[in-house]
Amino acid sequence: MVSSRRWFACCISCLALTGCAGNDLLLKRQSETEAKVEHLIQSSRKMDQRANELADQARVQDNQAKDARALLKQLEETVSELRKSQDELRERVSLMTQQKATPKIEVVNQEPTPKGKDTGPPAEYVRAFGLYSANNFADAITAFETFLHNNPQSDFAANALYWIGECHYSLSDLPRAKEIFLRVTGSYPNSSKAPDAMLKLGYTLAAMKEKGKANAIFENLIKSYPSSPAAAKARERLTAH
Repeated sequence: MVSSRRWFACCISCLALTGCAGNDLLLKRQSETEAKVEHLIQSSRKMDQRANELADQARVQDNQAKDARALLKQLEETVSELRKSQDELRERVSLMTQQKATPKIEVVNQEPTPKGKDTGPPAEYVRAFGLYSANNFADAITAFETFLHNNPQSDFAANALYWIGECHYSLSDLPRAKEIFLRVTGSYPNSSKAPDAMLKLGYTLAAMKEKGKANAIFENLIKSYPSSPAAAKARERLTAH
């Protein structure tokens, strides 16, 4: 009887030990699983952090690219304006060179000189151009208009009308400049100033944000006066845009 009790007690003890070992194994596996899950969570967080960093870098690079494009556009506009100023300066120098046989332009109140091709521009014309060269555009307009009124058939009538347009252009009166340059091209198509007037008409339309019309004028200029310096400038303008 006593032996049976001992055997029963032994069985109970074995079962208890087996249960404890099973619990330890389960706890161990649970701990390992939790460790793996924690590792995965940490890895996921690091990946999210890295993704955010890459997104921030992409935004910075995108902003830098936008700034670079804006700067490039600004530089192109600056170059275009410098070219335009250079063109106008060349025109002034060209006309002053043509008039080297006449009295000095800066002397605006001079004695009248004989009129005609062989003696250079009339005194009224030279005086008006002197005012333009001194950037006195308002008075130059009046002087050129007076010259045209007094000398409607002069060989310098087209030139005078052209410089009136230049004065209005310099004063940023673009609608009036457009009107004058159109008159030059319409009334004096065979004048040496006709190609220049057409070129400045294109510049004026471009400044008025009428790019399509301006390009059409440049193309017409190239077609009508292909060998003129103005046509070369029109080609440059079309290529630049």
